[in-house]
Amino acid sequence: MYKVYGDYKSGNCYKVKLMLNLLGIPYQWIDVDILNGDTETPEFLAKNPNGKIPVLELEDGTCLWESNAILNFLADGSEFLPTEPRLRTQVLQWQFFEQYSHEPYIAVARFIQFYLGLPQDRLEEYQKLHKGGYKALKVMERQLQLTPYLVGDQFSIADVALYAYTHVAHEGGFDLDAYPGVQAWLKRVASHPKHVAMLS
Repeated sequence: MYKVYGDYKSGNCYKVKLMLNLLGIPYQWIDVDILNGDTETPEFLAKNPNGKIPVLELEDGTCLWESNAILNFLADGSEFLPTEPRLRTQVLQWQFFEQYSHEPYIAVARFIQFYLGLPQDRLEEYQKLHKGGYKALKVMERQLQLTPYLVGDQFSIADVALYAYTHVAHEGGFDLDAYPGVQAWLKRVASHPKHVAMLS
């Protein structure tokens, strides 16, 4: 059985949890407290030398890390990862967008507000993050006005990757009222029969 080392409140960890549930793959969840230094122990660093979660441990003890890489591994051969090269590349395109243009703003703003309680010394940083976060939401909105999912008509790991932090963007102070396409897409993703909530 797969083991997932993660934090239930982390969007990056939630990607892996959601994907496993969508595929109906059983797994064991091992809770990791990042604020308590759990990712800095020699035992954890042996699994991921980068000291970050999530980590997926396979049956043979091999460990995979980086949430979007794990999504690609899990979804390979399934309906959630197209085989046609152009569509598959578009999935990757959105995953890179998530890591470079979305997560650094929306997830970090959420961390400052949701995890740290919006301390005064990070307020200026928090406000600057909103500019980048809203820019990312605008890019998503443009696509989701055209197609039901980020890569056309098919629910893919591109949607899983971006759903994770977008659906809790309000916990970082983001208002989605101006993004009806994004809001409709969030409901579409959540309506999947095998969907599982972040904290369930």
